[in-house]
Amino acid sequence: MMLIGKDYRLKSKSLSPLIKYTGIFLIAFLSTAAIHKFYVSVTNVEYAEKDGSLQITTRIFIDDLEEVLNARYEIDTQLNTEDENESSNELISKYLTSKFVIRINGEHRAFEYLGREYRDDLIVCYLELQGISLTEIRSIEIQSDLLTELFEEQQNVVHLKIGPKKKSFILVRENNKGMLNL
Repeated sequence: MMLIGKDYRLKSKSLSPLIKYTGIFLIAFLSTAAIHKFYVSVTNVEYAEKDGSLQITTRIFIDDLEEVLNARYEIDTQLNTEDENESSNELISKYLTSKFVIRINGEHRAFEYLGREYRDDLIVCYLELQGISLTEIRSIEIQSDLLTELFEEQQNVVHLKIGPKKKSFILVRENNKGMLNL
């Protein structure tokens, strides 16, 4: 009986370094996973026939947009807090206008910033480009540089739905344009 006990203790001593190193590996892996962040925005562009407009919805992580606005305009915006800067809405509009471009048939078209709302950790921005007839659209090009000046890994996903045609793009710093020909 005593021998079995000794064998057991020997086996448990030999497993101890394995458990110890596995624990260290798991802690290191989980800390690296927590540090790594995914940078993405999602934009939907859809033609609304009854309104004759392109309706655009952009979803961006609040903390990422706040960091970019603070760096670019040197103003602490404090988005989605009680202390949110009064000029935040204006700064968001200005930023989106400079970093998100729509061209119809090769011609730059200005959109209107309608506003924004917060949903959990996202800010949802609403834009609209009015006075568009589906019959006049031969091509639509989207250029998105949202957040790419600060986050090299930033991916801007764009979903287009113009009439019966649909197309999606993943736009990055080096490839920031997508086009749908009708």
